[in-house]
Amino acid sequence: MGRAAHGILEQARGEVARALQADPEEILFVGGGTEACNLALLGVAGHRPGAGRHIVSTALEHPAVSESLNALGGGGWDLTLVKPDRQHGRVTAEAVVGALRADTVLVSVVLVSNETGAVNPVAEISEAIRRSGSSALIHTDAVQALCKLPCAPRALGVDLLSVSAHKIGGIKGAGALWRAPHVRLTPLLRGGGQEAGLRSGTEALPAIAAFGAACRARVGTLAGDIEKMEARRAQLLAGLAGLGGPKGIMVIPPHDAPHIVAFSAPGYPGEALLRFLSDRSVYVSTGSACHKGRRSKALAAMGLPPRVLDGALRVSFSPETTEEDVSALLAALREALGTLAYR
Repeated sequence: MGRAAHGILEQARGEVARALQADPEEILFVGGGTEACNLALLGVAGHRPGAGRHIVSTALEHPAVSESLNALGGGGWDLTLVKPDRQHGRVTAEAVVGALRADTVLVSVVLVSNETGAVNPVAEISEAIRRSGSSALIHTDAVQALCKLPCAPRALGVDLLSVSAHKIGGIKGAGALWRAPHVRLTPLLRGGGQEAGLRSGTEALPAIAAFGAACRARVGTLAGDIEKMEARRAQLLAGLAGLGGPKGIMVIPPHDAPHIVAFSAPGYPGEALLRFLSDRSVYVSTGSACHKGRRSKALAAMGLPPRVLDGALRVSFSPETTEEDVSALLAALREALGTLAYR
């Protein structure tokens, strides 16, 4: 039975590796995207305390990255956060390279912003860092990119890449960290030495097996899935344009990723909109699930005014999202604008 379980584990490892165009031995299974990001950042910092104490990242990061960075900052590390431009919501390679120092150990740039759908030019950033002569390792949080747009770590030029199972239809509680062979990490969890000694603890085999199955299914339909989500995105953007105006909808650029659209109804509190829509069985969010009830740091970093931040909503698609789903959202938004109090 143990051999059979091990076979299932390694089959899943191979499926995740194929989704990332990587080798199976480079995949470390962890408890989710948050742990993958924590292991990447804290693991590098723990292994290289004498090589420098400076990290470059962005103001667009998920809390899994930003809170790890805050913890390192409290421990004596120097942090530089690159801000996105207001028009496109992305960071540039020039800005990231400009933040490098001789003692920079790590650069972490999210591939797809979970709040705006902005796709950062990670491959261009990686190439620019290498050209600069910096020896810093490069990490990208690709949780929102896996099986939604190309995110092969070698093509991106990164050293570490984090992904999560439930974003592609797997079971919550499984994630993976891709690690280049030359990268050394200090483990966060110690015990039985599972996952090459970097993630001790009995593997969550059902969740990991589901992760592998989800990768297998999504990779096989990737082109069609992207086309479906792009169609729903175009439908939503066209509908939101018809709801514009001084008491209407403001679409927040960019619209890079096929599965995320951010917009705001300035003057209408986002939480009130959220409740209004959910009462009509339309489910969106006011930003990251990890920032519930707080203004989006990513949108604030773009320099958007408070009224826009307070009325911001995020819509996420999957390949299963239908034309009728988007029509229901637009109809509910139109009703909300005509019903809720405007401030």
